[in-house]
Amino acid sequence: MLINLTLVTCLSIFSANDTLSCCVGENIPTRAGMIKSQLSKQSSNATGKMVLIEGGKFLMGSSNFEDSKPVHTVELHSFYMDEHEVTNAQFAQFVKETGYVTVAERKLDPKDFPGVDPNMLVPGSAVFSKPKELNSLNNYLMWWEYVPGANWQHPEGPNSSIKDKMNYPVVQVAYEDAAAYAKWAGKRLPTEAEWEYAARSRKDTNDDLYYWGKELKPNGKWTANIYQGKFPVEDSKEDGYEGAAPVKSFQANALGLYDMEGNVWEWCSDYYRPDYYKNSVASNPTGPESSYDPQEPNLEKRVQRGGSFLCNDQYCERYKAGSRGKGEVNSPTNNVGFRCVKDIK
Repeated sequence: MLINLTLVTCLSIFSANDTLSCCVGENIPTRAGMIKSQLSKQSSNATGKMVLIEGGKFLMGSSNFEDSKPVHTVELHSFYMDEHEVTNAQFAQFVKETGYVTVAERKLDPKDFPGVDPNMLVPGSAVFSKPKELNSLNNYLMWWEYVPGANWQHPEGPNSSIKDKMNYPVVQVAYEDAAAYAKWAGKRLPTEAEWEYAARSRKDTNDDLYYWGKELKPNGKWTANIYQGKFPVEDSKEDGYEGAAPVKSFQANALGLYDMEGNVWEWCSDYYRPDYYKNSVASNPTGPESSYDPQEPNLEKRVQRGGSFLCNDQYCERYKAGSRGKGEVNSPTNNVGFRCVKDIK
């Protein structure tokens, strides 16, 4: 039987002198170090492959959207990014290990909803619902419904399930939920500059309409999961999917990243302000110090990027290159998810 001589020596000294000082740093890891190492291994295995995004300069923004102006030069450090959106399987592992309860599953505080009957305050979330008929696209409440019991495990309501969709992106996650997962995984949420840089495949040009190029359907093929047909009443499913698609269903970009356009919106760490680009720093920007949306000035919002399966040119064009989305931090929906990044140390 092999014996760790360092350990034997240390134990011998401990018996004689009642001290373990000689063991510190002498090839014997501490209990805390062992636990930390094991957790790191578990998180690495549970949270999937990451892609190295080498740092550099690029032109950020778009002249096609007011809140994406002006187009400006940004320089970023290198970082790692998840190759695809966080899946139901990955989020389930996080919940299993931590007991985390998402925003959509928590009880609602009547103080946050003045004037609303407390009996109406049931945990749930917003779900896209096709209207039977539609006269105008001006009222988004025509196709969004608050569904009691809707959450990440039941994305469309209590009668829905992710049992057979473990390789789909997790949805119905609020900003807080995404940030909690990222922390558990030893990662963080991307800044919108990092997200766009990766989506552009590190290109230093800014003339592509889409992140994949200038044509909507290169060689006649759909390259992202967006909405085809008459929004929101008829989805023709030309791309093969109605609703979200499994991760990696479409070809990766030049860096090996999947679904940087379409499928589900992705949370970024930046607060949202429509005028931020006028004041953004040039090196590793992390967004403004607070949020402000003139359309809803009293709500705290964070940036979302990439668009979703509900985006198309009829209604929401913000799946296009350089465009920005936004979301109230406590309002998850069934078309919003996330992916993580990790710093290089």
